[in-house]
Amino acid sequence: MRYISTRGEAPIRDFSGVLLAGLAEDGGLYMPESWPQFSHDEWRAMRGLPYPDLAARIIQPFVGDCIPAETLLTLCRDAYAGFTHPAIVPLVQLDHDVYTQELFHGPTLAFKDMAMQLLGRLFDYVLSQSDRRITIVGATSGDTGSAAIEAVRGRDRVDIVILHPEGRTSTVQRRQMTTAIAPNIGNVAVRGTFDDCQDLVKAMFADTPFRQEMSLSAVNSINWARIAAQIPYYVYAALQLGAPDRAVAFSVPTGNFGNVLAAYAAHRMGLPVGKLVVASNRNDILYRFLSANDMSARPVEPSLSPSMDIQVSSNFERVLFELLDRDPAATAATIRAFRETGRMPVADATWQKARTLFQGFRMDDTDTEAAIRALRQETGYLADPHSVIGIAAARSLRNAGSLSAAGPVIAMATAHPAKFPDAMERATGERPALPPHLSDLYDREERFTVADNNLADIEALVRNIAHRNTSPASSPVTGVPA
Repeated sequence: MRYISTRGEAPIRDFSGVLLAGLAEDGGLYMPESWPQFSHDEWRAMRGLPYPDLAARIIQPFVGDCIPAETLLTLCRDAYAGFTHPAIVPLVQLDHDVYTQELFHGPTLAFKDMAMQLLGRLFDYVLSQSDRRITIVGATSGDTGSAAIEAVRGRDRVDIVILHPEGRTSTVQRRQMTTAIAPNIGNVAVRGTFDDCQDLVKAMFADTPFRQEMSLSAVNSINWARIAAQIPYYVYAALQLGAPDRAVAFSVPTGNFGNVLAAYAAHRMGLPVGKLVVASNRNDILYRFLSANDMSARPVEPSLSPSMDIQVSSNFERVLFELLDRDPAATAATIRAFRETGRMPVADATWQKARTLFQGFRMDDTDTEAAIRALRQETGYLADPHSVIGIAAARSLRNAGSLSAAGPVIAMATAHPAKFPDAMERATGERPALPPHLSDLYDREERFTVADNNLADIEALVRNIAHRNTSPASSPVTGVPA
């Protein structure tokens, strides 16, 4: 398998190269040169496979010759061995033909563990084969950071620095990152939004001397390996509900478009997907695009679902590349216009093409809180402020008839409700407890630093954190909550 950039001016790479590169040198995102395909008989043969075995089967075509099939299977089995539910990604029926798939049974209680636990092991394998060391930089709106840190904490060949927007994550999300103390971990609270953090990460990759000096890599969903590792749970859910002999629909709460992009990838591989619902909070740029061809950036507003507080959805570039018939020049020009003007010029025909598969949905904080309460009362199910938006979208659109031909609808439950105890208590009167392995989270020491939204300052922090493992004169970067 070979990978090409959405902007057409970066080297073609294999899977190992894409894993370590993260962002393409031309600022684009890597995509598979062609989509692997499975026949109906091959899909049927995967029914009944344990989740780790299914994951290895789905991911193998993307890996190609870089990792032997037996090794990939071992890595997948090891990655998911510590999950707390024996099914790894269980399905729960909520209504007639409406289900939720729980993706939060990993160590940090969020769907990001599904990819990160495998990525940590993939990095170990590829780096040991090439005898290299890398520095991972990542931006998080809440869950990516803790999942990435947990996946690479203490690993010998990886240093990691995670940027999060100061004061814009839940307390649990922040503490999951900042209480993970290890020599190879650095946390930076940026005075700004998630979009600012994401822009800083992209700027570091665009700074070629710095990128080369630090051997930068990425764990955000700009890294194709993240997307590849998320495809299997869509396949697992669909097979459980009768695919490939009937279509299914997915409802995905998303801000950065990475999670729903993995569902799109499964569709391109031949999985029969009737509809992909893109469920947004009050930061509704994706909803506005899908409903009215209005891809215009607005200020990010804090919400009850902070992991979705995003206005620049990086992974949308990948589906735009597909919608533009894989024309890298057109993709680059469209993204450039968006960055320069705050509006994305998409032709009506291209927009209509997107609407054949994708459907938007939005929910503000008031309706989110009401939906948490109603779902608890009507079904007994407790969903966090992100998951409930996807579930409410599935139920609402199903009842309205717009998904009636799309097959059973599966809403992705992306985080454990205990990650957002204040919001859950306001909505239901219940304050969900953290599981035993996190029961002392509020008592643990925090370690991070607060920094301005300034590239030079951030690069200096990253350099210091990465070099402290090789320089006895370096000292840890520490801080306290502002």
